[in-house]
Amino acid sequence: MPNPLLFQPYTLRGLEVRNRLWVAPMCQYAVAERDGVPRDWHLQHIGGLARGGAGLVVIEATAVVAEGRISPEDLGLWNDEQEAAFSRLATIAHAHGAKIAVQLAHAGRKASTFKNWPGEPVGSVPHEAGGWATVAPSAVSFGEGYAEPRALTTAEIAGLVTAFADAADRAVRAGMDAVEIHAAHGYLLQEFLSPLSNRREDDYGGPLEHRARFTREAIQAIRHRHPELPIIVRLSGTEWVDGGFDVEDAATVSAWLAADGADLVHLSSAGNTPAAPIPVGPSYQVPLAARVREAGHLPTGAVGLITSAAQAEGVLATGQADIVYLGRPLLANPHLPLQWAAELRAPSAAGLVPPAYHRARF
Repeated sequence: MPNPLLFQPYTLRGLEVRNRLWVAPMCQYAVAERDGVPRDWHLQHIGGLARGGAGLVVIEATAVVAEGRISPEDLGLWNDEQEAAFSRLATIAHAHGAKIAVQLAHAGRKASTFKNWPGEPVGSVPHEAGGWATVAPSAVSFGEGYAEPRALTTAEIAGLVTAFADAADRAVRAGMDAVEIHAAHGYLLQEFLSPLSNRREDDYGGPLEHRARFTREAIQAIRHRHPELPIIVRLSGTEWVDGGFDVEDAATVSAWLAADGADLVHLSSAGNTPAAPIPVGPSYQVPLAARVREAGHLPTGAVGLITSAAQAEGVLATGQADIVYLGRPLLANPHLPLQWAAELRAPSAAGLVPPAYHRARF
């Protein structure tokens, strides 16, 4: 293949990324100190992914307020100590030639849960074990074992819009090249987008235009403060449940997000209902990215069981997405982009390999 699309540069609002194979955010639940500060684990994790040849590395879901963490062991970006530690992650990513972003998030009714490690319980962490009260668009629990959240007031929503913008300020000061706003996987912004979890009767509930208001206001607030910052939005393109947020809703919302200043939509799925019948298989979420891209409002990123170089290149070559994100395959092999670049005979393949690794056979 003379010049595979997967390893051609991509420009996002003036940011040139060395290729189109990006690292999806993957929660590590590894902040043992429970203070949201990234330490040695995150430094080696992010450094390894950047060294492996990916174009953009997206740091895992990072809470904009303490109560927005998925688990007590999650990252946060609401204070100076966290900001300073995030700058170390930016430095190491840049040293390896990668760009870096952070996924800004609030877990909503799925906050204060046990970390997703083998052998851990499932559900809400009790207060006596370090848990806290959760919030959501409506007082509707995620499911068995999860505490019932309290519905946010409109004033609290406004405060969280500011919190997203403040976290973006910290991300920029820490050296992040972009931010990704987490509006997927059943966390707070998706809870507002979905009619299954949003039963409000005010300006943040009811029709899709109202349910999308919170997400849009967060994007608008960040764009107002940072005209040049690339903004990615991660959406669950479908909930795989009748009556839930679906890919046509995602296409509609993508038009609004484009007007608000977003630059790319990263399409995943599900996460807002505990037992959705998800048809998992190779490239199973790629059609979501293709449909939103077809709507013509924003470029898209595809993710989900993309496990070979030919498969990834095919997603781009057939126009189904502009970017391919990888997650779990990179946990198994952080150097997979180097391997795929060699396999596809990309002109950039040799240059992606760190000089100290030049004797490796990727």
